Amino acid sequence: MSNTVFKASLVVIAAGFSLFFLLTIVPALLESGDVLGAFAAGFVNPFAAGYSTDVILCWCVLACWVSYDACRSTIKFGWVCLILGIVPGVVVGFALYLLMKLRFEETQKSHKGIVK
Repeated sequence: MSNTVFKASLVVIAAGFSLFFLLTIVPALLESGDVLGAFAAGFVNPFAAGYSTDVILCWCVLACWVSYDACRSTIKFGWVCLILGIVPGVVVGFALYLLMKLRFEETQKSHKGIVK
């Protein structure tokens, strides 16, 4: 997969989920007003609990990665991805973080190319 296709795929996936979130979850949440109930609904049966636990732990892995990169001073605003990983979802935060990391790496490569 080319770099351009990879970036476009991340944008489409993140935007697609954001649209789904906006059209599906936000109206239901506004109607009920129960944030804790909305969170608990992810654990209504063993299958939903499995998916919800997976998503929560994926966010934890993302948080570890963002923290690790922050200590190395590679990605400065990774914390924004953690917030987006909570609302609307991990897919958005993770995709944005990958895009930020790619941009950082491209910048580093171009700087190294100029120095030579």
